[in-house]
Amino acid sequence: MQELEHRIVPVNGIKLHVALQGEGPLVIMCHGMPGLWYSWRHQIPAIAAAGFRAVAIDQRGYGRSDRPAEVEAYDSHHTVADLVALLDALGEDNAIFIGQDFGAAQVYNLAIRHPEKVAAVVGMSCPYDFDFSGRGGAGADPPDDAVYTRAFAVPDKTPGECFAAMARQHFFYAHYFQEVGPADRELGGNARLFLERLFWALSARGSLLDWDQYPATVNGYLDVLAQPQMDLPWPWLSEQEMAYYVKEFERGGPRTAFIGGLNAYRVADRNWEINRTYADASIVQPSLFIAGAEDPVISMVGDEALAVLGQRSHDLRGIELIANGGHFVQQEQAGLTNEALVAFLHSL
Repeated sequence: MQELEHRIVPVNGIKLHVALQGEGPLVIMCHGMPGLWYSWRHQIPAIAAAGFRAVAIDQRGYGRSDRPAEVEAYDSHHTVADLVALLDALGEDNAIFIGQDFGAAQVYNLAIRHPEKVAAVVGMSCPYDFDFSGRGGAGADPPDDAVYTRAFAVPDKTPGECFAAMARQHFFYAHYFQEVGPADRELGGNARLFLERLFWALSARGSLLDWDQYPATVNGYLDVLAQPQMDLPWPWLSEQEMAYYVKEFERGGPRTAFIGGLNAYRVADRNWEINRTYADASIVQPSLFIAGAEDPVISMVGDEALAVLGQRSHDLRGIELIANGGHFVQQEQAGLTNEALVAFLHSL
């Protein structure tokens, strides 16, 4: 099998860093926050060994890819266009796309807006139409008498309005992220501390959802994220792997260390408006959904989200909730994740 290759690829007015391995049908993996191409380090060789050309990207604003300063440069128009341009740069008409967290929203959006570019799609951690810019399956024109149980996603209110309402009750990180400056300085100046605490909080053993125990007046996100209950190494993350994450996020200096993820939250209202056009669309390609059974995001969106996923996916070939997995299931339970992915790829 070929060795892992790294390239800097011009796409859509920026340069993206990509890691590639293998030969065969193209599989492109898209991470979320906080992630890198490296988040797929366990999947790249497994997918390549299964007979595919595996490609994992550093999203715009992350790692070795360009980090535009403008908030609007991170909206879904731009992130979807990045993938279309990447296909052209790699000389392919379409690909199988795998996305986790914000990457899941990205590949689902691509599948809807450019169906001819997507041979199949895998969402991980965030079900279709339950990203922070979604409408919870309610569509573009929800009925006036509808009742919504998720404070962070009320289909007839912008995400920013929902975030602000929650922040009046207690600290809410998505609202804290909206203003450019405070979160950038706090988190960028403490990259190692932030990554260690957030990776733990989002893991199967973490407690991300404890934010509702903190008043809105706390100084910042690090006041809310608990110290991990054990020192590194963890069963799924070594000291060396953490060091790699820190080095790659810090490449652009403290001001832009987390610009990609923070700006993904800041364009929530822009994406909510953009997505109005597509809010009634379904995923028609063969698809799979994978999440950790202990993922706090799955706890937030609830069983109804998985029901909506099934209703809005015409060829859904499975919903895999992997035991003892949190938000980064592809790292925490790499073997089981790889088994599910390779079985799906071979089913195509």
